[in-house]
Amino acid sequence: MKKDTFEQLKQSLKEAAEIKSGKMRAARTFKVDPHNDIARTRSRLGLSQVEFARIVGVSVDTLQNWEQGRRAPSGPAKVLLKMVSTHPEVLLEGTHAGLCRQSSFPRRILR
Repeated sequence: MKKDTFEQLKQSLKEAAEIKSGKMRAARTFKVDPHNDIARTRSRLGLSQVEFARIVGVSVDTLQNWEQGRRAPSGPAKVLLKMVSTHPEVLLEGTHAGLCRQSSFPRRILR
């Protein structure tokens, strides 16, 4: 490792310790809503982010942005997610035929 890179890393660690102790404010913070409906629904179904994103038809990045509150679903995605949170079995039945053929799809949720 180059000396200047190592010095930057040391400085970052010092700043992290000061932020944690309250001596310094973080330059930016991220808030994650643990009561997020999308994350709660996905968790209730026992699906990973990859699995849920595949079923809903969005990228994993999009799903992560929704779950972490950086973006909000709109239009058809909003309607689909509302339906999934209210009646998840409809989504699972609709995807059963196509996705169960893929080895990565969790068959446990369809039982």
